[in-house]
Amino acid sequence: MSMDHERRAVDETHARPTGVDDATVEALGELSKALETIHRVRGHLYAAHQLVGGADLTLDRVVGLLRSAGHAEVADRVANELLGRNLLPGRWTFQIMEEFDDGYYAAFQEIERDAREKLAGGRRHIYEAEMKQRRRTHGMPGHEATPAEA
Repeated sequence: MSMDHERRAVDETHARPTGVDDATVEALGELSKALETIHRVRGHLYAAHQLVGGADLTLDRVVGLLRSAGHAEVADRVANELLGRNLLPGRWTFQIMEEFDDGYYAAFQEIERDAREKLAGGRRHIYEAEMKQRRRTHGMPGHEATPAEA
C-alpha cells in the first residue's frame, strides 16, 4: 500500500484497495448510503406493520363497546368492513413485509454487496473511513483512528 493510501485509511479493513479511484470510492459510498436509507425504510415498514396490526386488534374492543352502548349498526360496519381488512388488495401487512424483504430489500443488499466485491475487494465504508481520517485531529483524545488507539 502506498503512503497516500496509508494516510487515507483509518485501518487495514477500511483501506482503499490499490487501483481503486476516487470516483469508485465515492460511488460505492453513495450506494452504501442508499442502502442505509432502505434499511430505514424497512424499519418504518415494520413499524407500520405493527401499528396496523395493533389497530386491528383494538377494533375487537371497539366493536364490543359499540354493541354494549346499543350501536349495533355501527358495530357491524366496523366488524364487517374494517376488522381484518386487507391494507392493500389481497395483502395484510405481513404479506407486504415478506414481499419487500424477499424482493426489493434482498435485491438491493445483494447488488450493493456485489458492487463492493467487484470494485473494492468487498471492503465496506471506504469513503467514510477516508473522511474520518481527513476530519479527525490526529493525536487529540477522542479523535483516535480505531478503538485500539483509544
